[in-house]
Amino acid sequence: MADSKKKSAGVKKKRSLGRRLAQWLSVTIVVFAVAWVGIFLAFAPELPDTEELWRVKKSPGITLLAADGAVLARRGGFGGTLVGVARLPPYLPQAVIATEDRRFYRHFGMDVIGFARAVYSNIRAGGVVQGGSTLTQQLAKNLYLSPERTLMRKIRELILAIWLETRLTKDQILTLYLNRVYLGAGSYAV
Repeated sequence: MADSKKKSAGVKKKRSLGRRLAQWLSVTIVVFAVAWVGIFLAFAPELPDTEELWRVKKSPGITLLAADGAVLARRGGFGGTLVGVARLPPYLPQAVIATEDRRFYRHFGMDVIGFARAVYSNIRAGGVVQGGSTLTQQLAKNLYLSPERTLMRKIRELILAIWLETRLTKDQILTLYLNRVYLGAGSYAV
């Protein structure tokens, strides 16, 4: 009889610990959700119109010509027309996704796994050694935000990324990214 009371007490402790953990997790999720909705509502009035994204802005550029008229170099921004993902060679978007955001088609604008990995790596290194931004977050930063590295800018970037994900398809986001991103050596877009 004493053994059965001990087993019963041990099972109740395990159940109560499990219940407490489940309740704690539930409360944490609810608090996080409420905080996130509050932050989102605070920044929502500032969200820009998505129609502006499809307008190509032509900025000044310079073309250096040789005496015979041959192009020696081009510097500055030369805006052209937007090229859709469907018109690009399939390996180009695949390569960008493979290097920048492997889970692009499976997240909602924030890659939780990539974010957790970056946080873990940065904590281990004692500084910023890895980023956790998705293609959508990079697009949001390039289109709307400054390059400053602050927590508020990162929150705005995340809100804008989720906002873009709700208004555009993944292929539209990828099209905008490939047509607006800085590729290095003075080159913008594909």
